[in-house]
Amino acid sequence: MNAIINRRVARVGAILSDAGAEKQALLSQFAALRRSEGFCVGGVVEFVDPDCATPCGGLYALDLFDGARIRISQDLGPGSTACNLDPGGVALACAAAQRAVEAGADVLILTKFGKLEADHQGLGDAFAAAIAAEIPVLTTLKPVMRAEWRLFAGELSDELPPDAAAIESWWRGLARGSVAA
Repeated sequence: MNAIINRRVARVGAILSDAGAEKQALLSQFAALRRSEGFCVGGVVEFVDPDCATPCGGLYALDLFDGARIRISQDLGPGSTACNLDPGGVALACAAAQRAVEAGADVLILTKFGKLEADHQGLGDAFAAAIAAEIPVLTTLKPVMRAEWRLFAGELSDELPPDAAAIESWWRGLARGSVAA
């Protein structure tokens, strides 16, 4: 089995991969499995609205606690080829995740740890709230952000491959009470 079973498991699991859509699918799958087991799942997962024709105008966060769609990107106009996160939308996504923590979610899923979070913005407050409340967190991480992640999470995190079996092994480790303090 996976080596993660034979050691203490941290409360934060970070799926390490460059494949954005694949990581978001793993987060959604994990959320669905936990719900089917009766767990209260909170947090946000990123998705692109397939009906939006602009390069980045259709980027959303799905609030896993209440199903709300939160627009997190802004369209910079017809001549733009750049994407830009909408600070207001990102703040709403963070607030939604924090509400789930306050409501007693069993697990929090946060779409990613990226540049904003490394700068103590973005979903940073939601990470902090969940960690303080001792709620397990599952997130994603690009390899280029690994050093920043380790500074942020340290011993509280396990880096996971983008593999459903490894994620399930991490979750089972938490359930057995082998969580790192």
